[in-house]
Amino acid sequence: MARQLQNVLLADQPVADRLGRPLQTLRISVLDRCNFRCGYCMPEDALSGRQPFVPRRHWLSDCDLERVVRACVTLGVGKIRITGGEPLLRPGLVGLVERLAAIDGVRDIALTTNGVLLPQFAELLAGAGLNRITVSLDSLDPEVFHRMNGGKSSVAQVLHGIAAALQAGFDSLKINTVVERGVNDHTVMDLLSHFRGSGHAVRLIEFMDVGHSNRWSPDQVVPSREWVQRIHRRWPIEALEEPPLGRVARRYKYCDGAGEIGFISSISEPFCGGCDRARITADGRLYTCLFATRGHALAPLLQETGSAQALEARIGELWSRRGDRYSEQRHALGLIDTDDAEPKSQRVEMYRIGG
Repeated sequence: MARQLQNVLLADQPVADRLGRPLQTLRISVLDRCNFRCGYCMPEDALSGRQPFVPRRHWLSDCDLERVVRACVTLGVGKIRITGGEPLLRPGLVGLVERLAAIDGVRDIALTTNGVLLPQFAELLAGAGLNRITVSLDSLDPEVFHRMNGGKSSVAQVLHGIAAALQAGFDSLKINTVVERGVNDHTVMDLLSHFRGSGHAVRLIEFMDVGHSNRWSPDQVVPSREWVQRIHRRWPIEALEEPPLGRVARRYKYCDGAGEIGFISSISEPFCGGCDRARITADGRLYTCLFATRGHALAPLLQETGSAQALEARIGELWSRRGDRYSEQRHALGLIDTDDAEPKSQRVEMYRIGG
C-alpha cells in the first residue's frame, strides 16, 4: 500500500478511494463551540451535564492545520471550507485564512457561519483571501428563528452580518436553510421571496440524521422534490446541468432570471457517488464521511514527525481505503432510522465534524 501511494504522489495524480472518487475538497472544523444552540446540530438540552467540547489545548494549531492542508493539496485537494461549530469564534481565524490562502494549489476557500460575527470580521476575511461565505439562516420569521437557534440570536443580527459581507466585497453569498417539517417549513417561501433577485442562492437542506442528539425523525424530513414542485408553481424554475463529481446541491434557476436555488437532498436523493470531501476536526481527526462512526487521529503523526511525506502517505492511505456511501446504503435498504451495524448513537455529532 505504501509503495502504491508513493507512486501516486510521484505521478502527481489525485488519490482516489475504492469507488474511484478523488479527494478534492477538505472541510476543516476549526472548533466545536458555537454561540447558537440549533436543534438539528447542537440542542442545548442534549449538552446538559456533559463536557462535550474538545479542550482548546487539544486543537490543532494554525501551523498544523497548514501542514494538513499542504498534504491534502499534494493529494488533489483544491477547495477548502472552514466550518465549526461557529468558526468565527476561533481566535486568530483571519490569520489562519491568510496562511491557507497562500498555499500554492488552494484555489478556493469558503466559510460557513451563522453570520452574527460577520460585522467584525468580513472585511478582514476578505483581505486575508477568503473567497466565499455561506450563511446559515433557517427562517425570516423572528419567533421561528429565535426558537430554532435556542434563543441565542435574532434574524436582524444575521441580516446585519449579510450586509457586512456585501460591504466587504462578498457579492454573492449562499444561504443555507435546514428545513424541518412542522418547525420552519411554513416560512420557507417567504425566505425564498426575500432573497429572489438578490444574487444570493438559497439552498434548502433536508433535515439529516447526523449524530444522535438532534432527535431526528423521518417524519420531519421534507423531501426536496416537494419543494421543487411547490416553488415551480409559484415561480417557474428549471434544473441546471451539473457534473456529478463533487455535487452536493442540485441547482435550479428561476426562469425569470431572479437567481438560483439549490437542494441538498441527503435523505431522499443521496449523492454519495460524487462525494469528494474529507473532513478534519479541531483536534485533528480525519473523517471520510459525514455519517462516520470513527475518525482517524492525525495529531500523533503531526507531533511525532516533521515529515510532510509521512503525513501525505497517511492521509492518502486513509482515503484510498475509503468505501463510505452511507446515504446511498440507507436509501437503498430503507434504513431511514438506523438500528443496523453502525448505530446512530456512535456517529460523530454535527457540531464536531462541521456538517
